[in-house]
Parts: sequence; structure tokens; C-alpha cells
Amino acid sequence: MGSLSIWHWAIVLVLIVLLFGRGRILAVMADMGGGIGVFRRELQQSAKAGKPAAPKDVSKAE
Repeated sequence: MGSLSIWHWAIVLVLIVLLFGRGRILAVMADMGGGIGVFRRELQQSAKAGKPAAPKDVSKAE
């Protein structure tokens, strides 16, 4: 009962498509893809500028 089979996931996917519609799901996926693209561009720009990509962990006491 703990794991779901492929058929369970297929039914869930069909229900999601029926509830939200294909166009709305495609719009959400396009927005996510655009956000990932912006994130990658910002990482590349910060690497070119010599800035660290991630802040340093200041929680460690030296």
C-alpha cells in the first residue's frame, strides 16, 4: 500500500490534465522553463563578474 504503481500515476496525471487543462499546464511549464533560463543567465553573469555564485556559510564559528 505504500508505493504507487505506474497505473496510479497515470490516473493522477489524467485527473490533473482534466482539472487544469492542457493549456494551463503548458503555460506553467513554460514559466518554469523561463525562470530556469533566467537563473542560469544570472549565474553565468556573476561568474564572469568574479562574484561568488553562492553566499558563504557564515554560521560556522572559526
